[in-house]
Amino acid sequence: MHKIVLYPGTFDPITNGHINVIERSAKLFDEVIVSVATNLSKTPLFSAEERVEMIKKDVSHLKNIKVESFGGLLVDFAKKKEACAIVRGLRPISDFEYEFQLATTNMSLCSEMETILLPAVKDNHFISSSMVKEVARLGGDVSDFVSPVVKKILAEKFRTL
Repeated sequence: MHKIVLYPGTFDPITNGHINVIERSAKLFDEVIVSVATNLSKTPLFSAEERVEMIKKDVSHLKNIKVESFGGLLVDFAKKKEACAIVRGLRPISDFEYEFQLATTNMSLCSEMETILLPAVKDNHFISSSMVKEVARLGGDVSDFVSPVVKKILAEKFRTL
């Protein structure tokens, strides 16, 4: 049976922590769909199309990855893609409560939808897209947090704002 999993997020921008979760998920499942949320409650720096393209560049070395944007309920998108589970990255303990709420909500909406929490590796447990954007906006070096591709795109974005 072909096992498909979703890895959802805003990815504004994608970080080394996200890449680590994608790479680890790619080893566990036949197909990983990186699902870029078009969340109306957030105001992203990058459009959904820009985020999809950034991610595609960063995961081009992996053959079992697809990248798509979606709107609406994640469980509906998961059913449409015939996913067996949702993968989420877990950083410090403060993330656990939020991730647990998401997992139980998704399971309430779709009882067969499992959520798998992958703990961040020690080098990435503090990285967040918000922190990366703030450092980049202030002219700091984000080389340890994002790929060279994303670093360049961030620099260009903040030059034009």
